[in-house]
Amino acid sequence: MTTNVSRPASLAGASTPSAPFGTDVTWTNWGGNQSATPAFTVRPGSEQEALDAVRFAIREGLPVRAVGSGHSSSPLVQTGGVLMDMSGLSAITGTDRVGRRARALAGTTINAFGDALWDKGLALSNQGDIDKQQIAGALATSTHGSGKDLGSFSSKLRWVKLINGSGEIVEIGEGQLRELRAAQVALGTLGIFLEVELAVEDRYYLQEEITYPTWAETAETWQSDIDSNRHYSFLWCPEDDSCELLDLPGSPDYRMGGRSYTKKYNIVDVQDERQISGVEGARLDRSYRIYPGGFTTQFHELEYFVRSEDGLAAVEAIQDLIRSRYPEQKYPVEVRWVKADDAYMSQFQGRDSTVITLTTQPGTDYWQFFRDADAVLQEFEPRAHWGKIHFMTRARLERLYPELDTFMQVRREFDPRGMFLNDHTRALVG
Repeated sequence: MTTNVSRPASLAGASTPSAPFGTDVTWTNWGGNQSATPAFTVRPGSEQEALDAVRFAIREGLPVRAVGSGHSSSPLVQTGGVLMDMSGLSAITGTDRVGRRARALAGTTINAFGDALWDKGLALSNQGDIDKQQIAGALATSTHGSGKDLGSFSSKLRWVKLINGSGEIVEIGEGQLRELRAAQVALGTLGIFLEVELAVEDRYYLQEEITYPTWAETAETWQSDIDSNRHYSFLWCPEDDSCELLDLPGSPDYRMGGRSYTKKYNIVDVQDERQISGVEGARLDRSYRIYPGGFTTQFHELEYFVRSEDGLAAVEAIQDLIRSRYPEQKYPVEVRWVKADDAYMSQFQGRDSTVITLTTQPGTDYWQFFRDADAVLQEFEPRAHWGKIHFMTRARLERLYPELDTFMQVRREFDPRGMFLNDHTRALVG
């Protein structure tokens, strides 16, 4: 392995973590469907404190998991060992205007990139509906926005500094493609990310267009809408009040049942920021102010990815399921597009994808609906968002991820003891 390694002092000297820590502190995720009570919860405020915590865990034989903003609905975070809250490691640490690169500490939230990059003439290439996630968590799960020529956050990772399972600080760059492609989407199983470098682009302005076509109209213009917009996505509404469940305004002129809340964002030239407009449905602003949506209420999600050529058929299969068996499911079905990439465990590895997101209300019994949706989509060989509720198994991964063995080899090289695994990730990639 050709990664750069920094070996700290002997593990034998590791003591109780110097960072703020607590015992028997229960952690609960944003959606309220996942929780854990680790033996230790540590919030490092420096690289050294993070290193001390990992070395402490190694000495004590405790597993370690990192937690970001807690937006994952899947059991990625749970541990009975050491839970590392990385929110104290937050800063943009460097930018390169010519090379279009930006570095940040692992706990930096996506929304913290906006002004900081813009002031340097740069911007993130794309964002999703929520911008509160920490960047390391977004990378670990291949979080994404929408656009047929736009990749996920993970596809932009070019360098990472992490703590491996031997208590060493390791750097992976573009000269180590095998390791980098494993690190791009690692589910937190390679180690604790400390700092990352992303490929970014020159700053740009976006013009928004919100429309409310019927489903027949959405299907008729399916491919042209995908091809002719930088960012295109929609939320199909089963009922008139579907938009309200996600804090979307809906149409002032139409009943929304059977219609799509359609979002199109395209780059426009702005010479004077007095052109900026906040008009609902037609905003014009800096890119990072346009992307984030209004999804502020809690919910649970299942999100699957099918090949782009299967997208329309897969969406219609889900519509049929809702109409025929689950008419009480009123949340919109969100549909997006993401470009293929090369990360071994990416949902988009080797294939351009249509994204289908199903949402349910906290406190309701959503399991059977999600299981039936999973079954309906199986003919399309779906992959799942690692941070959302899913039913992936090792057997499915072996069919759907051609580089699974390579990823697992790299994972074992970085973490031979399996200290960064929990029950969920061990079943998938342990």
